[in-house]
Amino acid sequence: MKRSEMNRCVEKALTYYEKANIILTDAEKANIEVADFGLNRVENVGLQLLTYINTDRVCAKEMVLFPYQSCPEHRHVGTGTELGKEECFRCRYGKVLLYVEGEGKAEDIQGRIPQTDVTVFHEIVLNPGEQYVIYPGTLHWFQAAEEGAVISEFSTHSTDETDVFTDKDIVRIPTIEND
Repeated sequence: MKRSEMNRCVEKALTYYEKANIILTDAEKANIEVADFGLNRVENVGLQLLTYINTDRVCAKEMVLFPYQSCPEHRHVGTGTELGKEECFRCRYGKVLLYVEGEGKAEDIQGRIPQTDVTVFHEIVLNPGEQYVIYPGTLHWFQAAEEGAVISEFSTHSTDETDVFTDKDIVRIPTIEND
């Protein structure tokens, strides 16, 4: 991803945090990550996030999704005897379309199928104030509806580098190129 594209996404994400009445410090604003998942299609497949804390036991993040932007299908796995991450998504603004394992068909969902491999279509719709817990090892993907979304994530320790993505072309940790 080009640095100019990353900066544009950060500025746009800040407007969503404001819509959700989430106040960030200047240091937090400077630490917003833009994940394009190595696909260079950030408006379609991407995620803007701020990690407040990530200790050995707990993690808290604020995530922004632009309209119909998707976080690709993945599962959280552990290392050795550890379980993967358990996370709770709480919608703060907009509408989150979350897809997890279970009954559901692609043709019945409200969301748009992203330009990545997806296999689960059990739809959970989160409106502001609603939340859903995703247990370790659960295959899931999510996207914002038409107005975008802000999601608070509360979880156990996060190791994004160990996430297993359904689409083998996905690269979780972004590479930023100077323009």
